[in-house]
Amino acid sequence: MSLGTVTPILRLFDETMTREFYVDFLGFQVDWEHRFEGNFPLYMQVSRDGCLLQLSGHFGDCCPGAAIRITTTDVDAYQAELLAKEYRHARPGVTEAPWGGREMSIQDPAGNRLTFYNRDPEISA
Repeated sequence: MSLGTVTPILRLFDETMTREFYVDFLGFQVDWEHRFEGNFPLYMQVSRDGCLLQLSGHFGDCCPGAAIRITTTDVDAYQAELLAKEYRHARPGVTEAPWGGREMSIQDPAGNRLTFYNRDPEISA
């Protein structure tokens, strides 16, 4: 028996702002989209490298304001990439965490907090 990876589901409200944030700013790609009918809420998956996120406009799937942590091999390089885009809604900074390591937190348009951090090589994944 073994467990697999976790795919968080995050709430979305504004589809245009959500795409701008995840695709244009963070550099994720849209893997797929689903609607039960033409005017129903959007459910979609975005990914970048090994990170998968699902975003839902459906009431009851999840609550806005979630917090997730995403490992990265170089949070400082990712920050430089993001700052170069001059995104009007965020200029994320990198900080030293009190427990060690470097991390960068950003809120998406629905108020979900994504924290990107350097994985500690001393700790197995």
